[in-house]
Amino acid sequence: MGSRKAREREMLDSVCSMIALVFFFVTCVELCDAATVVDVYRLIQYDISGAPFGSRLAKLNHHAGSLHFPAGADLSRTVLMIPVRDLNITFLQDYIAQRQPLGGLLFLLPQMFSFENKDDMRSNHQNQGNDLLKNVMAELEQLLIHANVPYPVYFAFEDDDIDAVLADVKRTDAIGQPATATTGGFKLVVSVPEPKKLISPTITNIQGWLPGLKTDGDASQLPTIAIVASYDTFGAAPALSVGSDSNGSGIVALLEIARLFSLLYSNPKTRGRYNLLFGLTSGGPYNYNGTQKWLRSFDQRLRESIDYAICLNSIGSWDNELWIHVSKPAENVYIKQIFEDFSNVAEGLGFKVGLKHKKINISNPRVAWEHEQFSRLRVTAATLSELFTAPELLESTGGLVDSRHFVNETAIIRSVKLVAESLARHIYGYQGNNIQIFADDGSLAVNPSYIQSWLDFLSRTPRVAPFLSKNDPFVMALKKELEDHTHEVNVQHEVLDGMFTFYDLTKARLAIYQVASVTFDLLLLLALGSYLIVLFSFLVITTRGLDDLISIFRRPPSRKVKTA
Repeated sequence: MGSRKAREREMLDSVCSMIALVFFFVTCVELCDAATVVDVYRLIQYDISGAPFGSRLAKLNHHAGSLHFPAGADLSRTVLMIPVRDLNITFLQDYIAQRQPLGGLLFLLPQMFSFENKDDMRSNHQNQGNDLLKNVMAELEQLLIHANVPYPVYFAFEDDDIDAVLADVKRTDAIGQPATATTGGFKLVVSVPEPKKLISPTITNIQGWLPGLKTDGDASQLPTIAIVASYDTFGAAPALSVGSDSNGSGIVALLEIARLFSLLYSNPKTRGRYNLLFGLTSGGPYNYNGTQKWLRSFDQRLRESIDYAICLNSIGSWDNELWIHVSKPAENVYIKQIFEDFSNVAEGLGFKVGLKHKKINISNPRVAWEHEQFSRLRVTAATLSELFTAPELLESTGGLVDSRHFVNETAIIRSVKLVAESLARHIYGYQGNNIQIFADDGSLAVNPSYIQSWLDFLSRTPRVAPFLSKNDPFVMALKKELEDHTHEVNVQHEVLDGMFTFYDLTKARLAIYQVASVTFDLLLLLALGSYLIVLFSFLVITTRGLDDLISIFRRPPSRKVKTA
């Protein structure tokens, strides 16, 4: 009798175990059916003087939706997948401004904006359709970086897998069946820790010298000309901010100018009576904070020796005219001389150079151009740029749209010729002459291959200052390149001013799961449970009889306890 009850108990335990297994299987359906996994790039998170901007959250675990969602739909647990090609910027502005509930945003960028895209790396900036798309992306970027977004925002690139997911999501939304826990669909999951503040973010300046021809005194007593370019970027997605034009073009031009003059200065017979100071500065998007710290590290004698400084900014996407931006009026004798040198050379090269004066407001902390940091210390300086007007804070700083496809390396070559020839005429006293020291057919010709290789490298290298370490390979590459062409190369590490606070986590992996509806899960559970019960009953009946089956589920008779 005892053995029979033991067998019945074992059989019941087996059935319970099988049913528990079924429940476990059903709950794991969502986790075992990943449609695709892709790299995603998080919207920047930062504070200015304590005011929050950018995306304030990072974790994502919601169903996918599209812009075809039904009117009045609850999107508090929905991630909108939005191709930038189809973006309605007005809708997005209203949604963010009204702070309506939303699970998150996933913007899909065209592949041409990916720095990993090897196809058609040459410039196609003449394409009107691409220019329109570029304008939309620029407007989107400015909207996002100047807003306080209370939900996760990510960027990804279009590909076949993610396009197929989006097409399916659009189809279900169009028929009024958006993805929910009840209906199923696709779920987007980013499992990351909460972002943390970057403590004491560093910025790094690099400088190199080409000493002039020594006379009876020390070469440090010679006048100095500074050629400067800020190398870092800022954008909506720090992991995508490569800044091919701003300011990749300026860096490339500075390195090529350093290479050309290193050839001239390597021979005492052609070495000029000017020191040349080359500066690659950081903190450009943040009021040129690195330039300010770099200049304040100079001793008074060095600062007073600077005849003038030329800052290079965004010179890789122009056709017929460049602009020289200055803080002193055009009547100033030094500014007049700089402008005449540049305009004469430009005329010989077949284009124009304009002069734009912008007075500095000392009480305003905003520094629109790099040369203004020199001007605040009473050093004559100018910025050469294709931009006609000064950009606003965090504008035109190498964001999403500033890719290799929109940079014309021919424009950089012409810019290099302009600066190099102008400097040479000033150094060697050839003003007004039509002598070309850096002629295309000479030994000092500009090297297009050198420019192209560095431009390609910079166009694959995100370099938002707070996320570059002191020994970042990119910083080390710049230092080594300056060492190849100049002397006394120094690296200066500084802490970015506390006005800006940044948070980590710029890149993640997005898993897209195709999930079944709750109704389907319940039906599956019911079917499997019914099957197991029928199978169990059949086995008991065929092996032990109907009476044994009934006895398993019959309540045993209660026993009366005898009392004394």
